[in-house]
Amino acid sequence: MLHTHAFMAAHTPVAVLGASGFAGAELVRLLLGHPTLEPSFLGARGDAGMMVGEVFPHLGPIASQRFELVDALDASSVAAAFVALPAGESATVVPGLVEAGARVVDLGADFRLPADAYPGWYGFEHGAPEWLGKAVYGLTERAREAVAGAAIVANPGCYPTPVGLGLAPLFETGLLDAGTTVVVDGKSGISGAGKAPTASSHFAALDGSVRAYKVGRHQHTPEMELAIRSAGASPAVTFIPHLVPTVRGVVTTCYARLAEGATEAALRDVLCDVYDGEPFVRVLPEGATPDPKRLTGSNGCELSAHVDEHAGTAIVIGAVDNLGKGAAGQAIQNLNLMLGLPETAGLTSVGVYP
Repeated sequence: MLHTHAFMAAHTPVAVLGASGFAGAELVRLLLGHPTLEPSFLGARGDAGMMVGEVFPHLGPIASQRFELVDALDASSVAAAFVALPAGESATVVPGLVEAGARVVDLGADFRLPADAYPGWYGFEHGAPEWLGKAVYGLTERAREAVAGAAIVANPGCYPTPVGLGLAPLFETGLLDAGTTVVVDGKSGISGAGKAPTASSHFAALDGSVRAYKVGRHQHTPEMELAIRSAGASPAVTFIPHLVPTVRGVVTTCYARLAEGATEAALRDVLCDVYDGEPFVRVLPEGATPDPKRLTGSNGCELSAHVDEHAGTAIVIGAVDNLGKGAAGQAIQNLNLMLGLPETAGLTSVGVYP
């Protein structure tokens, strides 16, 4: 049984598992401003037992609340749970949460792909393959109705979010060649790599650098293909991510062969029509390009469409805050739908600028 009795409560209790990571902390920050959802349980691994203010002083209103062991959660005490655990760990906890009646939004990778994709792309056998068919891939604007009725939503990754939002409508309307290979050039701030420091993520290594990583083997590649497949197309994706010296933000520049007769104006018109009235997706006018700095702290996504006529190439650029629409913001957007709340509750499309 789902906790339908809790959906209309003034303070609906939710759990955040993995609350001491960057995405988890952003979830907590957004939930503190949510009119209905209340972060009543904050689960962590290494930081369990510590006070929130010791780990994240900016979360002042709950500074004295403690992170608890993930396994200490009584799932019957919450209406829903956000799971922001490392890849491979969500599959061990999500089934029990759902069986106890909680709705789950998984910010990790464990429910995004078919079972046979995990050994090659993530390096492990999936721990609960029988549960994969119960999950909905939650690219919200593309799956609103399915998300609303789901018990488990697989929250999209940061890179696939602007790629799917930008490309799927153009494949759907035949403006991109169905036989094309899609090339995606991605740029991400360091928070996308998680909180644990590494030799390549400290200031001395990152400052002044732009560096490609996981070339041809980044785990978001099959997820991008999955997001595009929702439009009835199945192009191969070549994805080259880069780390840039900033904290937040993702930009994806996508290249695909233009369908015969398609124009830049037609690409832009389709995106404008599809996202007309959407609270979190902005299609930019001719000549403008997305900038993740404008989206910092928001659940917004900016898109633009261009054509290189010389090469017959469509270029679709997208930007999000990787911790916002690329993680915590979209997770809250999805849970709002799952609980019958206003989709925009606790969220904004207006970023912090400059």
